[in-house]
Amino acid sequence: MASIRELKKDINFLTSEIITEVYVRKVLFSGVKESDVSKIIADALAFRNDLIARVNARDGRNNAKLVKASFQQLRKDMVDQFTALVAAVNELKADKE
Repeated sequence: MASIRELKKDINFLTSEIITEVYVRKVLFSGVKESDVSKIIADALAFRNDLIARVNARDGRNNAKLVKASFQQLRKDMVDQFTALVAAVNELKADKE
């Protein structure tokens, strides 16, 4: 399993990439609404804060099975939510066209 430090770096990296992509789309496509941009950024930051809090507050620190299960669930949630955020970012382009 990857280290907790690496997991936190992954979470921060993915969040920053989504926020950067939102700003790039805002610059490239003039029809993007400021409210949509703000909502996606707020959602990404709230989700990032939730993930970091979950990483720091692991259940069953002395029970390896519980820790492994919580990290597996965290990874699954991470993939699902970041996929949804990327889909929301991709919809920003559709507003322009």
